[in-house]
Amino acid sequence: MKKIDILQKLESSGIVAVIRRPNREEVLPLAKALVEGGVTTLEVTVDTPDVYGIIQELKQELGEHALVGAGTVLDAETAKAAIDAGAQFIFSPNYNKPLIEMANRYGVVSIPGVMTPSEMVDAYQAGADVVKVFPARAMGPSYIKDVQGPLGHIPMIPTGGINKDNAGEYIENGAIAVGAGGSLIDKNLLADKDYQGLTERARQFTERVQSAREGGNNR
Repeated sequence: MKKIDILQKLESSGIVAVIRRPNREEVLPLAKALVEGGVTTLEVTVDTPDVYGIIQELKQELGEHALVGAGTVLDAETAKAAIDAGAQFIFSPNYNKPLIEMANRYGVVSIPGVMTPSEMVDAYQAGADVVKVFPARAMGPSYIKDVQGPLGHIPMIPTGGINKDNAGEYIENGAIAVGAGGSLIDKNLLADKDYQGLTERARQFTERVQSAREGGNNR
């Protein structure tokens, strides 16, 4: 899949599921539950045991039904390992120019973490495809609208503090998508293996995003 197709699919999904340190046996049913609920962009953080094996498995089992990438990537070497495993995008909590260059070298979408306008511009000029506004809870949805004023050419995905009640507000303020972890992948539902409940939670998120887009306020 070409980079432009990955970006289009990511934006269409509207939600990036942040899967952090799951039990190995629950990864695939969890991923399938999320995809069934409309969340088709899956980020597996690299602090997860056997993360590269998980990325490979998800790519093989889900095929074209979902995008699979790596998160919490701090350096170019880790990015390369994730890319070799089949990651289609690389999320980082920080801005690291060599990491962005590595992703671009292999045609993989890079999404570095930023907060200030200067960081946003620096990351985008370095070749980032999208910027991850993190932690989003520190500034709130209106911050996205504020920085989109002068920086509307830079696609933004807020992450950190996103839940089903505010996801739509971030979209209305100009985000192309939002990242969600614990508020989407409820630990109690997961512990109970309530995958139908997780599908319903995913559906609630996607409905909020779609509703916000239909309201005509999204960029």
